[in-house]
Amino acid sequence: MARRRKPVISARKNPQQTRSAQLVAAILEAAIRVLVRDGAYHFTTARVAEAAGVSVGSLYQYFPNKEAILFRLQAQEWRQTMDQLDRILSDQSMPAPQRIRAAVRTFFRSECDEAAFRSALEEAAPLYREAPEAGAHAEEGRDLMERFIKDALPRASARERAFAADLVGIVMSSTGKAISIQNRSRSEVDALADAVGDMFCAYLETRGDHGRTATQAVRKAK
Repeated sequence: MARRRKPVISARKNPQQTRSAQLVAAILEAAIRVLVRDGAYHFTTARVAEAAGVSVGSLYQYFPNKEAILFRLQAQEWRQTMDQLDRILSDQSMPAPQRIRAAVRTFFRSECDEAAFRSALEEAAPLYREAPEAGAHAEEGRDLMERFIKDALPRASARERAFAADLVGIVMSSTGKAISIQNRSRSEVDALADAVGDMFCAYLETRGDHGRTATQAVRKAK
């Protein structure tokens, strides 16, 4: 059986001048509109070019195909979310339980903001998921969580930390996506985030030596 060809999702070139940067920005803004309006399966470079008011040839100067555009949108969204989580989870001025609760709330809010766009991005993910660049982004998120778990559970083994990082990452991701399509109010989203954060804190308490310190930090954070 022939091996499935991995999509090419790298940009052809980066804009070097203000005018070209504005062109790329216009293409990406139009791509968001087209993706939300038409969905991933009806997303085409021709529709994006038309929405941006540029020729398809101009679009192809920077993006080789629709997968490259979709991945750029996903990468931008991912970068913004990762930077937010990194600032929270790496903040040594806060105890680990307080950090994870803040991270969950921030993540759930980000998933629910512009839910239609994020849902469409999720629908588009199979188009570029097997590309190496996509795997690198996923690995970055896992590394961030492992660093936090190492700080939260310093006496745990490497295997235990890896398991905990996977557990927290999977629960955050799957629950955040589920909540994002439920059209809940901000207060309901925050309440769910706090409940999930409490579960993570309880898990850290049972797996590490935070003990009473973790419990006290959770109560103080409330």
